[in-house]
Amino acid sequence: MIATRFSTARLELVPLVVEYAVEMAGVLAAPELYRFTGGEPPSVERLTERFQRQTAGPGRPGEYWLNWVISLDGVLVGYVQATVTDVAEVAWVVGKEWHRQGIAREAAVGLVQWLGDDRKVVAHVHPEHAASQAVAEAAGLSRTDQVDDGEELWSS
Repeated sequence: MIATRFSTARLELVPLVVEYAVEMAGVLAAPELYRFTGGEPPSVERLTERFQRQTAGPGRPGEYWLNWVISLDGVLVGYVQATVTDVAEVAWVVGKEWHRQGIAREAAVGLVQWLGDDRKVVAHVHPEHAASQAVAEAAGLSRTDQVDDGEELWSS
């Protein structure tokens, strides 16, 4: 299984390559993006290393790391990703400058559609992150009673 380019109404979801690290470092630079997940904005060097690991994949049979950058009118604005085994665990991040435009929602819905109806999809969402909860719900996921490392599990 490999990430392939796909589109939604406004967005292009483009498979991740290491060369996107410079532009994505700017997209991910706002400290507010890490309020619920922890951490801090990555430097270009750290993001380059992360993208190298992500594009290399896990090296475990039956597990796939699928990563896309989100492009809006030719500008990178965030990313979506899926770790796929028998379940697809999805995540999304959109740069602060592009919040409140429905980009995360559109990208996450597109990702779940790309993954297909025959696969269970899950996401971990912080219980206070209302925007991500709305994205998960729009993508067809429902909150479960399961909490893992302080985040609620949402599932298809």
